[in-house]
Amino acid sequence: MIPYGKQFIGDEDIQAVVEVLHSDWLTTGPKVEEFEKAITGYTGSQYAVAVSNGTAALHCAMYAIGIKPGDEVIVPAMTFAATANCVVFQGGTPVFVDVLPDTLLIDPAEVEAKISARTKAVIAVDYAGQPCDYDSLRVIADKHKLTLVADACHALGAKYKERPVGSLADLNVFSFHPVKHITTGEGGLISTNNESYAQRMRIFRSHGITTDHRQREVQGSWFYEMIDLGYNYRITDFQCALGISQLRKLRKWIDRRQIIAHRYDEAFQKMAGIEPLGKIDHISHAYHLYIIRIGEEVLKMKRQDIFTRLRGAGIGVNVHYIPVHLHPFYKNNFHTGLGLCPNAEAAHEQIISMPMYPALSNEEQDHVIDCLRKIVS
Repeated sequence: MIPYGKQFIGDEDIQAVVEVLHSDWLTTGPKVEEFEKAITGYTGSQYAVAVSNGTAALHCAMYAIGIKPGDEVIVPAMTFAATANCVVFQGGTPVFVDVLPDTLLIDPAEVEAKISARTKAVIAVDYAGQPCDYDSLRVIADKHKLTLVADACHALGAKYKERPVGSLADLNVFSFHPVKHITTGEGGLISTNNESYAQRMRIFRSHGITTDHRQREVQGSWFYEMIDLGYNYRITDFQCALGISQLRKLRKWIDRRQIIAHRYDEAFQKMAGIEPLGKIDHISHAYHLYIIRIGEEVLKMKRQDIFTRLRGAGIGVNVHYIPVHLHPFYKNNFHTGLGLCPNAEAAHEQIISMPMYPALSNEEQDHVIDCLRKIVS
């Protein structure tokens, strides 16, 4: 099976982890801060807070900006459920907005139309690895005094008008799941230029307690205070060691993803009924996913038939995503449903995620393309 995505772990990554396993600190140790500083160096942000996974990072962001019951946060419909769930974790209400039909990125016009007196923030999702229109979103956020949050879990290494993802919003959230651009096994991180947000998130990730074990060890103190209700969202030192090692290879991995995407682009130009997502100007795409639309009317075939036949041929394609407002939890608890976000709903019926990861060889990619060509011809 050729999967849609997977990690690549080299000997140097394993050695970095082994060295930490032989050290005195397995968690709350020096590698956590070292990893955070490595990310700030890459993104150009002032602060970074590493946590246990991307969902925890989203939750930390919502806590940092003080989302509470009665607050609304605008969220695109085309994303993973965690983007909306983090609002609900804090008692807030996610307000779903539609996406642009060509890129499936959040539609700034729809954002402005859904703002109410209760709106506190906007979460923009860099879907598939392409940055959103942050200039337009910043104008809207500033105009309405909203916090702009980037769910950049798909986009580490991408750029918007030469500015790196991770420095484009008030808070920027990353995931280090194995299918992402770099991995720590599980892991997440929030970058920001706001010191107050960073401090609140550091306390929140460790039970709401003001200091962690290493800080008390350095101070020679046992005393700590819990000042708010937090969670155990800590990440381990050996995970961070893996992340540091992986980050050194990120640039060449992004380059490889872009080459793979270009090869797909050229192949699919010649296939009627197969259409890649649109790309906006002035961006460097990180290509976490490479997504195609299936033109059922042109091909006289259903998306599900093509999906099933690709799977049967050993091509581990996937679908990203069911629009969040169509999940039973949101339909039952927030009274959402069909017709709320028509562009996202239409795309959901058409899209397939093709294999996309740096270790995908040209020969494997050619096999994927040939299988699709035979199915649709």
